[in-house]
Amino acid sequence: MKKEVKEKRILLKYCSNINAKAAEERIITPENIDYFRTKYPGREFHLYQWIPFDAPNTSINTYMEKGGYSALKKALSMKPEEIISEVKDSGLIGRGGAAFPTGLKWEFAFKQTEKGKYFVCNADEGEPGTFKDKVLLDQDPHKVIEGMIIGAYAIGSSKGYIYIRGEYQDSIKIIEKALEEARASNILGSNILGSSFSFDIEVKKGAGAYIVGEETALFRSIEGRRAVPGVKPPFPTVSGLYRKPTVINNVETLANIPHIILNGAKWFRSLGVEGSFGTKLFSISGSVKNPGVYEVELGKYTLGDLIYGLADGIEGNRKLKAVLPGGASTCFLTKDKLDVRVDYRSLRKAGSSLGTGAILVFDETVSIPETVRDFFDFYQEESCGNCVPCRIGTKRISEMLHWITEPVDLDQLKYLSPGGPKKMAYIEKLRDIAMTMKDAAKCGLGQAAPDPLLSSIEFFKNEYDALIEKRQKEYEYFIEKAKILSKA
Repeated sequence: MKKEVKEKRILLKYCSNINAKAAEERIITPENIDYFRTKYPGREFHLYQWIPFDAPNTSINTYMEKGGYSALKKALSMKPEEIISEVKDSGLIGRGGAAFPTGLKWEFAFKQTEKGKYFVCNADEGEPGTFKDKVLLDQDPHKVIEGMIIGAYAIGSSKGYIYIRGEYQDSIKIIEKALEEARASNILGSNILGSSFSFDIEVKKGAGAYIVGEETALFRSIEGRRAVPGVKPPFPTVSGLYRKPTVINNVETLANIPHIILNGAKWFRSLGVEGSFGTKLFSISGSVKNPGVYEVELGKYTLGDLIYGLADGIEGNRKLKAVLPGGASTCFLTKDKLDVRVDYRSLRKAGSSLGTGAILVFDETVSIPETVRDFFDFYQEESCGNCVPCRIGTKRISEMLHWITEPVDLDQLKYLSPGGPKKMAYIEKLRDIAMTMKDAAKCGLGQAAPDPLLSSIEFFKNEYDALIEKRQKEYEYFIEKAKILSKA
């Protein structure tokens, strides 16, 4: 039975609903055409035309009318230690995937006595299936900026960067306009709001590299160098951007900061459950009827509640086969795990992770091996190539998954052992390479990439076996045909 799920829209309070149903309501029909003619006088409409969403009002005046920058004013009257203590007490965990305590990160950087600290917002959002940060950037940019300024004041930084993926052209324009407005209102620049604190933010555009999701690679990109992971330790709070103490936070993480400063740590801890406080944005996509971005309290609902209550269940009323609860780099969960609560601890206990909050849903018609193959095509393309386990591992895994999932051809025969695909020990080799990547890859992205592969072999080995058997029959057909031709 479908459970009613109520969104707790705190971060998304002033954002439009971004889901398939909201988009469908923008399609012109005989029933609503008069409504659109009244709303947009002078425009021509035709039946079944889709009307784009209205551009949100992201001006600084609108933001301040809703209480925007009140948290900054309050923060500037506090000592940096008091701000850090409030964020620590709130239990806010980073929302970008690594789930590191935000207040603790700020405290580490604050304690560094070296001058010239940096504060960075990671707005690259490159994880497949993740599209939550773009909603905040497009519809509430000043909230992210306010969170950055408060964080910079807390650690003693005078320079910040928003690193945003180059594909987000509209978001870049919105952010740059918001920054200009903030400077004109003395929210950014020298002596912010009459205080002795000065801070400014520069936008850095990414070049479409997945690897900049790793913080040290992102720093190198800002510095104008090739984006590859650095060696840790030292950690960024000690030696980060330009070898200075640096804090880097995700867009969603920073959007929580103004609310915590205004309402207090106790209020934030009243949301969610122990170890997973606050709300979380979830990007739900795949085989669901109503994909979109939703905000709910952590731990209050199960995976099944979100899929069937928010996303309206499986498209075409088909059966659910599997779920990736935190993005493409997390472990598969099967339909018997739908009662798992959606919070950090519960998902870890179930064998996966919350990741970025990108819930990818797969129905009974989806081939899991083909899905994993597509993931590894992506990982191979996006590997920075800096370490052998990832550079070679993603290539070899991608090759083997293509051999398993695609028909045998004559060119492929030279790569097969005598006896065909069954003698190639694909599953064992895939496991070995995947485990090598997990143990030896240089960064967290390379270490996490094998998770969907290893979990798919654990839960859906029968699908791999069936495809290998199919390839074996194709191989035997070619061999028999070759024998006949040789005798002719």
